[in-house]
Amino acid sequence: MKHHTLAAVTTSLALLVLVGCAGNDSTVSKDPMAATLALGATAPTSDTAKKTGKEINAIAAIVNDAVITLNELNRESVPAINDAEKKGTLNNADRAKIRRTVLDHLIEKSLTEQKIKELNIRVSEEEIRQAIDDVRKQNNIPSQEALVTALASQGLSFDQYRTQLQEQLEKLKLVSMEVRAKVLVSETEMRDYYAANLAKYTEEESFRARHIFFKTGEKAPPAEILKSQATALAVLADAKEGKDFADLAKKFSEDPAARKDAGDLGSFKKGDMQPELEKAILSLKPGEISELVRTPIGLHIIKLEARVAGAAKPFEGVKAEIEEILYRKKSEERFNQWAKELRSKASIEIKDLEQLH
Repeated sequence: MKHHTLAAVTTSLALLVLVGCAGNDSTVSKDPMAATLALGATAPTSDTAKKTGKEINAIAAIVNDAVITLNELNRESVPAINDAEKKGTLNNADRAKIRRTVLDHLIEKSLTEQKIKELNIRVSEEEIRQAIDDVRKQNNIPSQEALVTALASQGLSFDQYRTQLQEQLEKLKLVSMEVRAKVLVSETEMRDYYAANLAKYTEEESFRARHIFFKTGEKAPPAEILKSQATALAVLADAKEGKDFADLAKKFSEDPAARKDAGDLGSFKKGDMQPELEKAILSLKPGEISELVRTPIGLHIIKLEARVAGAAKPFEGVKAEIEEILYRKKSEERFNQWAKELRSKASIEIKDLEQLH
């Protein structure tokens, strides 16, 4: 249970019910779908909201018949403003811009809630119970009591969380009904995306090499290091003259495994080897032998046996991943259009926020 926050719990739910939806964040999301589906604990009241009762109850906007109060706006603006202040000094214009972004989010939220009522979208007790169970399983929360404890540490009661969960599920149903159910991804679109992003679906180049190792170590006496270096240079000369590298590895390598398998390092990709060895290997062509390579544990002579170009993963193997990418992208575009149309048909009156601030 440790390290799990309410945001993580909520995000898990969103991913379970509708892949691709964003979880709670301390700032206002730039993604309209994520903003609509975001769910989190009530933010602390700002200093502005601690003024007179008249100011707290002032109206920030009227959305059809619903009212957004200045208190709501102040409360929801606090996380975004605090986050922005951590990144630098904010002037009044910056704060006003954040507050307007938050207000737009609240207007969209209000419109979404009104649409839920209009379409009579309901969530059953069984759906809520199942969602809570899924949240617990995904976050390794062993029991209902442990969940209650986790919520309490976030400043939420179980009833508050249950209510938020119900609202989240209603919104997910709305988006599924109005947006995602109407989104289709064709085979042609998936193949076009695959062709345009082939590099993304191509495996990395791999290498096969051998080495001969001479142990020195950082604490070895100077005389011992010079002796090992002299031996290594003599073996390197033999290797460069064409003597069998595998035989040299068996005879001279001070790595027991290298003596047994003739210094075979096997097949590997970038990032698999020590930086010093990788740098040397990347500079070689198949069949070439490196100069002495020094690492913290000793000296190495490396021979590159082969470079194998990465093969493209077959389309069928990545088809499901591509479909999800395109489905999510088209869903977000469809949602943006849906939200825009919903707003254009609504009666929205925004008050002068400068006068209310």
